[in-house]
Amino acid sequence: MSIFFIFIFLPLISAVIVPLLYKYLNRLVHTGWFVLLVPLSIFIYLLRYIPDVAAGNTYKYSLSWIPSLDMNFTSYVDGLSLLFGLLISGIGTLVIIYSIFYMSKAREALHSFYVYLLMFMGAMLGLVFSDHLLVLYGFWELTSVSSFLLISYWYERKSSRQGALKAMLITVLGGFGMLAGFIMLIMMADTYSIREMIANLDVIQGHALFIPAMLCVLLGAFTKSAQFPFGIWLPDAMEAPTPVSSYLHSATMVKAGIYLVARMTPLFGGSSVWFWLVAGIGIITLLYGSLTAVRQTDLKAMLAYSTISQLGMIMCLLGVGSLAIYFGPGDSGTIFTVATFAALFHLFNHSTFKGSLFMVVGIIDHETGRRDIRYLGGLMQVMPITFTIAVIGGFSMAGLPPFNGFLSKEMFFAAVNDVSGAGIFGLGKIGLLFPVIAWVASVFTFVYCMIFVFRTFGGQYRPEKLTRKVHEAPWGMLFSPVVLGLLVIFIFFFPNVLGKYILTPALTAILPKMPISSYDLKISAWHGLNMELIMTIGVIVIGIFLFKTKKHWVQILRNYPQGLTLNHLYNQGLSGTEKLSASLTNRYMTGSLRHYLIYIFAFFAIVLLSSLLLLHGIQFDFSNNAAISIFDAGLVLAMVIAALTVLFAGNRIVAIVALGALGYMVSMFFVIFRAPDLALTQMVVETVTTVLFLLCFYHLPKLKKSVERIPFKLTNLIISIAMGLTVTVLALSANGHKLFEPISSFFENSYKLAGAKNIVNAILVDFRGFDTMLEISVLAIAGLGVYILVHQRSKRREQHETE
Repeated sequence: MSIFFIFIFLPLISAVIVPLLYKYLNRLVHTGWFVLLVPLSIFIYLLRYIPDVAAGNTYKYSLSWIPSLDMNFTSYVDGLSLLFGLLISGIGTLVIIYSIFYMSKAREALHSFYVYLLMFMGAMLGLVFSDHLLVLYGFWELTSVSSFLLISYWYERKSSRQGALKAMLITVLGGFGMLAGFIMLIMMADTYSIREMIANLDVIQGHALFIPAMLCVLLGAFTKSAQFPFGIWLPDAMEAPTPVSSYLHSATMVKAGIYLVARMTPLFGGSSVWFWLVAGIGIITLLYGSLTAVRQTDLKAMLAYSTISQLGMIMCLLGVGSLAIYFGPGDSGTIFTVATFAALFHLFNHSTFKGSLFMVVGIIDHETGRRDIRYLGGLMQVMPITFTIAVIGGFSMAGLPPFNGFLSKEMFFAAVNDVSGAGIFGLGKIGLLFPVIAWVASVFTFVYCMIFVFRTFGGQYRPEKLTRKVHEAPWGMLFSPVVLGLLVIFIFFFPNVLGKYILTPALTAILPKMPISSYDLKISAWHGLNMELIMTIGVIVIGIFLFKTKKHWVQILRNYPQGLTLNHLYNQGLSGTEKLSASLTNRYMTGSLRHYLIYIFAFFAIVLLSSLLLLHGIQFDFSNNAAISIFDAGLVLAMVIAALTVLFAGNRIVAIVALGALGYMVSMFFVIFRAPDLALTQMVVETVTTVLFLLCFYHLPKLKKSVERIPFKLTNLIISIAMGLTVTVLALSANGHKLFEPISSFFENSYKLAGAKNIVNAILVDFRGFDTMLEISVLAIAGLGVYILVHQRSKRREQHETE
């Protein structure tokens, strides 16, 4: 096994080790110091790939898992996966340092916290480095499960449980849609590998399932990356501890959908449907998030909606950049290649400034006991370092120099201006909406950034409104946001270091057929007096005006009818679903065994008979049937008599013996059909079950003898006849249809395949080994459950007798 897999699986391995060593470690130091070694070592290990990947090299590693099903963990290290791997491990390192000082080892269940965090980190690493679609899906859903555990970490709070449930429902449902899309892609390309799919583009793009697969994949990406209208889970997820918010919702989980869109762009890019969905939903999400963030009073909620807005901006850039595949190499292709480059640049920038801002909010909450801006103000006097970090992060998010957000925001303006004149996919005048919406959203982004900085740190200091005596945060909590803040400034002055070694290789992975090396992808802060600069100046002027006059117009946004909000629609939908399911359940869960059998048998008969009739599946062919001998007829008659005896026996022992006799006669049929192994197996099973029945019924009270007239029920007769007819017709029709070669010839070769002389044993142990193991597990669990129930009943009886 390659050392690469050791580092990729290191978080998952550590998640198993932490609970074992937690008590010992926690006595010595904060558990976080041990956990810190995990992302730090991964980050250092991944750094060694930067020079080679920047030079155009890629690496493929394969770990055998289920080779017979072509299920292997195939990892691919290219520019895109390396970019995300560095973000996951690098931001993860800073978040864990921050959490050591934020999470108290005396009051918090740190072993649970770090296990969940490591699970999530391992799932994200597995996701971004997977080349196998189904393995990628497995890690995708593991991110949903681990994020559910992280969001509900403070599970005693109702809001935490509800936020975790909302995130789980939306992202997992989207994940199911994505799985359907993956299965369609596998069917089209006849491979599980993303690389091989990209190599067979002609087969996929000309297939009838191309658009359905695209829609399903985008459903998963949009739900995970909180795109409109699925972004309602992200603000509720802010109930998680601040280190979780800083990690999941700025650098990792919400970026998983961005990663998926970027990775699938070579497959679906160049299509009008892909462009309109990705770019269109992205620009709508940008506007929706910025408008909603302005009216928030909770700092975390404000950052949550700002994250939705910024993710929309990145998604829009990826959609616009996909036009490079449509135009191909050339001037037009170059323009839209830059849009994809801008998406990657802003993705990195967003992780830096948003991570620092979440940490700033955590510091404010930790030191003041408040997150509501209506109670805050004047904090720059007592928290000057925190204020400085907030200015760097906030101004960068607003798109102001000298911070990295300004550079990627200018590139965003250039991209939407270019797409307005693309003249394809029916853009025309509609294309003008892209720069207009982008500019309006940027104005409101500027406004909420100013609110965040100046309403929190400016104005009058009001200690009486706070719950704690305020002072600057300890160095441990300041270290991580300071590092991110310095990175924000460094990237502004030296952006092309990042561009050359990190962003350009990632761009090559997204647009593999574009000659990236021949393009001049230099990032510059000054491009002269152009439309982008004029738009920025307009954002600042109008933004300052709106910020100063906020109290006169913000109430308009806050008075938006709650009945029309997406959250209200979600709550009503969830409530309605629960009421409907409760109503249906109360209708059929009557407590009557007869009713349950009626529902089951009626459904079974109606569905199967209808299917056979509609699909013309009823076909009887007796030409190849063997002749019925006197022995066969006699056994059938004896079986009917035994079955009737079981039904009408007045004594349990007689019923058990008749049931055993019925089983033994079935085994006699196997003898007649020359299947002695199967007959022996059947006899052993019948003997064991009969003995067990006798042991159980021995301890039950005797049946009370009573004479009752059982009323005739027409419903029972109809369902019984329908059920018998269905099974008979189904069996005869199945025997009459020979669509495929029988599988018996495969099992007859059991000695060569499995080294077994007994075919039945080979089927149970080798060919259906997993099935048999699961059946044994179910029986063991059921047995333990019965034992526990009996034991508890005996224990309660003893306690009652003692009292």
